[in-house]
Amino acid sequence: MQSTMKLRVAAGVALLLAVTAACGQSYPTRPIRLIVPFGPGGGSDFVGRLVGQKLFEQTGHQVVVDNRTGAASLVGTEIVQRAAPDGYTLLLGDSGFTINLAYYKNAKYDPVKDFDPVTVVADTPYILAVNPSLPYTGSLKDLIAAAKAQPGKLALGSSGAGSGTHFSGELFRLRAGINMIHVPYKGGGAVLADVVAGHIASTMTTPPAAFPLVKSGRLRILAAASAKRSALLPDVPTFAESGVSDVLVSNWYGVLSVGGTPQPVIRRLHAELLRAIASPDMRERLMTSGLEPAPITPEQFSRMIVSEVERWKRVAKESGIKQE
Repeated sequence: MQSTMKLRVAAGVALLLAVTAACGQSYPTRPIRLIVPFGPGGGSDFVGRLVGQKLFEQTGHQVVVDNRTGAASLVGTEIVQRAAPDGYTLLLGDSGFTINLAYYKNAKYDPVKDFDPVTVVADTPYILAVNPSLPYTGSLKDLIAAAKAQPGKLALGSSGAGSGTHFSGELFRLRAGINMIHVPYKGGGAVLADVVAGHIASTMTTPPAAFPLVKSGRLRILAAASAKRSALLPDVPTFAESGVSDVLVSNWYGVLSVGGTPQPVIRRLHAELLRAIASPDMRERLMTSGLEPAPITPEQFSRMIVSEVERWKRVAKESGIKQE
């Protein structure tokens, strides 16, 4: 009797494995919905549409990019959280995916249990940008010296409270040991306009947003929050090179599926995304937009998410950021 039961169990397991493997091989068989939790025209939308186009070209199945805005990406993220774990509803997440959990009390998702990371598509380092005409913006050391001489007087703008530019700015302020006023704006364009006009001293931003203003001489980049000099910014020193350690922050764009998605589907998605990222046309479009291709394994992506959630919670606590 026991041997018969064992045979049945073994047969059931073998059948399940075979069905699961076939699931991965046949996926996708219908259109995929890619939720972008921000409006059209931004970095997430750009990457999402690029990913969607490449997946369509490679699989022959349409990828519908669905922009679902609201609550700093919480609305779109929670739509994916509630979807079926079959690989047909995906999230184009960015660094806000981890920052939200440190800032919003009403964030209802668990980044580990509710999502299966697939890969990071691209990333770009946060950078500290200043108005070049101000007397203390010749270098990062000049800005820090001025901030220490005038505590609570110089302003550090962001694209909004709880944003990546806000939290990366707080990390810089903590590591530099300076007291600067945080000035939140409604969007990255508005804060850059005020830096260019000289109304505020500085802001954290990203290369895609800053490049046009840097090229025209209206903006200067003092430091990049990367471990080594970025290929996009070979002449810009890192924060560590300028004397401020542990300011390592990138705005990443990655694809995540719903938690519990069959692993063969995750593996197929991962393989197709790596193929897309490696294609010359996609790499060129990413690089010309100020983004660096940054594919990693699902396991590496998962560890990165856990590490970022812990770090941003520490930054929020250390800097006294109030949760909304």
